[in-house]
Amino acid sequence: MPPCGADGSARICGRLAPSPTGYAHLGNAWAFLLAWLAVRARKGVLILRLEDIDPQRSRPEFAAALLEDLRWLGLDWDQGPDVGGPLGPYEQSRRGAAYAEALARLETAGLTYPCFCTRKELRLLAAAPHVDDAGAPYPGTCRDLSAAQREALFRSGRRAAVRLRCPGESVEFEDALLGPQSFRLEECGGDFALRRSDGVVAYQLAVAVDDALMGVNQVVRGRDILPSTPRQIALLRLLGHNAPQYAHIPLLLDGEGRRLAKRHRSLALRSLREQGVTPRRIVGLLSRLAGLNPRGVPVSPAELLPDFALERLPGTDQRVTDQDLRQLAP
Repeated sequence: MPPCGADGSARICGRLAPSPTGYAHLGNAWAFLLAWLAVRARKGVLILRLEDIDPQRSRPEFAAALLEDLRWLGLDWDQGPDVGGPLGPYEQSRRGAAYAEALARLETAGLTYPCFCTRKELRLLAAAPHVDDAGAPYPGTCRDLSAAQREALFRSGRRAAVRLRCPGESVEFEDALLGPQSFRLEECGGDFALRRSDGVVAYQLAVAVDDALMGVNQVVRGRDILPSTPRQIALLRLLGHNAPQYAHIPLLLDGEGRRLAKRHRSLALRSLREQGVTPRRIVGLLSRLAGLNPRGVPVSPAELLPDFALERLPGTDQRVTDQDLRQLAP
């Protein structure tokens, strides 16, 4: 199978991008299954990329477990940290040179500035009474500091993050599930960080650079990531790259309506496996919730391919009920 490449090819190239900060759970399995189906149904190329850019949260044992759990579920990939490929490394922790080069290009173009705001100052801003659940936009405190002011702050020992001077125009794109989308970046947090004050590259820059250099042209991920999409599109455009086609899928919720997360340890794939739950039962449940398997019969991911289409997915978030979990039991 020919590799993906950043060559403008019309062939579908998608990715699975787990973060090794905990064990994969049902919510992860839902997102990865649908992303896998969206690529395999169109005979595309699939990359697995470990988003382990944060050294304080990522752990190698979680990375190994993620690969093991995804394969146990019945998912595979054409390029990745365990199988290699022409566009590696496939771990963000090893891709620092690519991020540094992109950041240098943005800095040379005058599109960035150092931000000396501390985490405490930013937390106080986020806790202000006028701020809604979407969080506080960065008010541009350090955007227009003079050279002398910046030099004085550096001399005082203050460390600086690097922020993007966000373009003022709207970012518009067509979501494969949600339809036309239009955002102004100030609505998505304003000038966002490209590199933290401790030197760690920020998620938005790493993801945009990796998608571009790996030739990713289809991204299927949860709708909770939607506010990040205009940021990544803006970065891709500033760096001279095309944006992928995005499809933001509904979320998988617990019985109380909360998004499934790593706090749901009982729903981790390895916990379910230890209880004797089979991968076919898990895929059967997930595909029923996705509208792909009305009776929820146990199936493998490959068995869902003939009738898969993104348009068949539900338009609303789906709940995993206690009855659903009882039906998973062996």
